[in-house]
Amino acid sequence: MSNIKLIALDLDGTLFTTQGTISSHTIDVLNRAKDAGIEVIISTGRPFCGLPFEQISQTSIRYAITANGAAVYEIAEKNCLFENPMNPEMTIPILNYLLSKDIHMDAFIHGDGFSPSDRLSIAQELIIPDSLKKYIINTRTRVDDFAGFIQKNRLPIQKMTLNFSALPDGTLKDREDVKKYLLSTRILTVVSGGYHNLEFTKAGVTKGTALTQLAEKLQIPIAQTMAVGDTENDLSILKAAGLGVAMGNAPADIKAAADAVTCSNDEDGVAFAIEKYALS
Repeated sequence: MSNIKLIALDLDGTLFTTQGTISSHTIDVLNRAKDAGIEVIISTGRPFCGLPFEQISQTSIRYAITANGAAVYEIAEKNCLFENPMNPEMTIPILNYLLSKDIHMDAFIHGDGFSPSDRLSIAQELIIPDSLKKYIINTRTRVDDFAGFIQKNRLPIQKMTLNFSALPDGTLKDREDVKKYLLSTRILTVVSGGYHNLEFTKAGVTKGTALTQLAEKLQIPIAQTMAVGDTENDLSILKAAGLGVAMGNAPADIKAAADAVTCSNDEDGVAFAIEKYALS
């Protein structure tokens, strides 16, 4: 039998199909892994509120790395085990810059998602799968004075996600300028979570660092962990885990950085990887 004792699974493009669901076969394999004594956890760029609670209830998943590693939760009680957010002094100048651009933005605060009210129309025009668009539109609290709301209430931001409008020639408006600005601050970890978005957390905060923390808390050697993902925000956890598995739908550079490659998210790639590497 395999020596894998913990499996960390990304959601979008990994555990989720293109339609934003988890297949019944995959749910069956997740439960088989738990029966074999393996701790299966979620590792996502989403906030706590974006977890698929109904489908999780059909499994034995207890923990979730959220917001690209900025917060780790016990799911049943929304008990935050670890949190490493950005403070308002760090984020207000960044927010003021971002608000000068025509982009959609989300701030994840205490596990919930918040967006400026005047960016809803941008969200409706984003070129992303319908399931993801509905998720962004329906799970965010819309705020009128976004920067003022953060500053007045002194709210720590776990992560921010930026999505960009497409210009007529197909290029993404303001993306390159925004990326250059974010990287120039030198106080952020900046990655893409798919569909050419940009996501940032405090410098040094990644899914990989969160996996290391959680594995230590659960007294599981990092060498006995497996991670499965598909985009740039999964690179850190694919490298940190004992076995990093890229999805078949992942870009070539993610596949090249992984230890193994499984099937796509529409071909039960997660289930295939678990059966091959953890239950074989």
